[in-house]
Amino acid sequence: MEAVINKSLLKSISYQDYRGLIKQLAEENSNSGHEKTETLTNYTMLNHRRMKRWDKTLKVSPDIEDKVKAFNESVTWLVITESWCGDAAHVIPAINKIAELNEKIDLKLVLRDEHPELMNLFLTNGSKSIPKLIMIDNESGDIINTYGPRPSEATAYVNRFKAKHGKLTPEFKEDLQHWYNTNKGQNVMEDMAEMLCQFEPNLCL
Repeated sequence: MEAVINKSLLKSISYQDYRGLIKQLAEENSNSGHEKTETLTNYTMLNHRRMKRWDKTLKVSPDIEDKVKAFNESVTWLVITESWCGDAAHVIPAINKIAELNEKIDLKLVLRDEHPELMNLFLTNGSKSIPKLIMIDNESGDIINTYGPRPSEATAYVNRFKAKHGKLTPEFKEDLQHWYNTNKGQNVMEDMAEMLCQFEPNLCL
């Protein structure tokens, strides 16, 4: 596992470079990943607009900001993603807002299809679901926690619907997008702060 993670980190990019990649793909009518389709291209173009909006409008609450700024460990957040992923377009900008508050949090991103070995180490219920965040202790190299593909409230929302209906419908997916737009990244930021508190419990006393 350590060798796979280290190899992925060497090929990882910053959030700014990831945003530049999404912008470039959208302008070229293309998408990341091995499969190139009109549908995935359209999602990429939509996600570029979503991320551009979130980068400008997401706000961190004072309580969460204080906790994040007080975090005193050195960690890397390695995120597996793709340009066409709707959840990623909502989640990753919020993750970035938190990482920007503390220089001890190093946010790096890799594309799923370019890192199959890494993805296979961090499946969600056997699925290659993204985005997937891997929290690494920079001092020991240990995996401290993982996160994704959705924030905690959205995950519960999805699980309740699946339990009742068996699978997600197009109508539900529209409802989920509405939830993301209404929540404005707050649940992701809460989850990120909680993850930091689990690693450094004094933050939340």
